[in-house]
Amino acid sequence: MKLEGEAQLLRIFIGESDRWQSQPLYEAIVLKARQLNLAGATVLRGPMGFGADSRLHTAKVLRLSEDLPIIIEIVDSEQKIATLLPHIDQMVTEGLVTLEKVRVMKYRANGKEANHVNSEHPQE
Repeated sequence: MKLEGEAQLLRIFIGESDRWQSQPLYEAIVLKARQLNLAGATVLRGPMGFGADSRLHTAKVLRLSEDLPIIIEIVDSEQKIATLLPHIDQMVTEGLVTLEKVRVMKYRANGKEANHVNSEHPQE
């Protein structure tokens, strides 16, 4: 699939210590996205943040936290993101999930267009 033009960005804010079926939640989400053939996912670890409970999470030397903020970003077509959302609803019991429209300018792998399996949009 050629992933250019209108797409969706799914952004998930969780804690590093959050778990899903005995594995880190961020890992479970990325593996589920891969299993569903989404275009890709990135996990970002934040040095500082707070959430709904206003508890501060920081990586300062004197106050090492084992629950730093984690952001997972996934960009794909609206239809592909929709296949992942029911799983996210089940897996993320605490955190923030956002969805926004984005415009993909370029999606390449090794200097070539990325091959992405999507039965709804055959490769051109």
